[in-house]
Amino acid sequence: MTLLEIKNLSKIYHGKNGAKVQALSDVSLDITAGEVVGVVGESGCGKSTLGRSLLRLIEPSGGQLLFEGQDIVPLKKSALKPMRRDLQIIFQDPFGSLNPRHKVGKVIGEPLEVHGIGTKQQRQEKVRELLDLVGLPQNAIDRHPHEFSGGQRQRIAIARALALDPKLIVADEAVSALDVSIQSQIINLIAKLQKQLNISILFISHDLSVIRHVSDRIAIMYLGRIVEMGETEEVMQNPQHPYTQSLLSAIPRVGEKRARTVLAGEVPDPANPPSGCAFNTRCPKVMDVCKQTRPELKAQAQGAVACHLFPQ
Repeated sequence: MTLLEIKNLSKIYHGKNGAKVQALSDVSLDITAGEVVGVVGESGCGKSTLGRSLLRLIEPSGGQLLFEGQDIVPLKKSALKPMRRDLQIIFQDPFGSLNPRHKVGKVIGEPLEVHGIGTKQQRQEKVRELLDLVGLPQNAIDRHPHEFSGGQRQRIAIARALALDPKLIVADEAVSALDVSIQSQIINLIAKLQKQLNISILFISHDLSVIRHVSDRIAIMYLGRIVEMGETEEVMQNPQHPYTQSLLSAIPRVGEKRARTVLAGEVPDPANPPSGCAFNTRCPKVMDVCKQTRPELKAQAQGAVACHLFPQ
């Protein structure tokens, strides 16, 4: 069953002197119940804007967000509040996302209080259950966030996101701010909880090796658009788009020698994108048509790709 369907979602930021930045452009994606969809791309490609837009933390400029069949884009805040129980987020910075003035018990229990769930005693019991679930000691309830390590703080953030028993969680670079030694622990915890609770997750990362570990499907983004999408192993083993190929070639592998595809130039200015395919200024396989016509995301035998090398 499709839980969330994103249709032609766009987001335009307006700058000074009438400047416009197209952060998202006609992004379409669906997430089924219990599925993990990974979104990957370079910094500035629109990953976080996508994640926050589908939660209405950032207001979309156009398109539809169909959650269980209902479009949540036109909903007012009062009508959206009940749906926020089903839509939660884990932010990138586990310290900045937690109120330093509140104790952990308050931080985790606040969503329950805001939505009027249970008595005070029941909320405290729920907080203790969540602490056990994410692997934190019971005495954490009376301590402040600054008393914990980065990995422990992210566990607190995960517990808070789970407090309302959501159906969908956006994990926005949930491990990128952590030490490498801690990243694997948090990734394994998220994967374990996802299977245990059957939660859908939109997992945003710039690291394909992380995405591969947790995702059922992958969407590759470049300059506000999805350029390739498919089953995780299919994309990893048989990448179609030149941009995906370059990302995969950058993943280090022990004992394996292979040629790396190094992209020339820099990511184009989103306020002044190139005509045609946005990747044509860096693509090693660029053709004349790439500079003239923008390729649409088209279904292939496996997944979908937006590239003139692969006609529909």
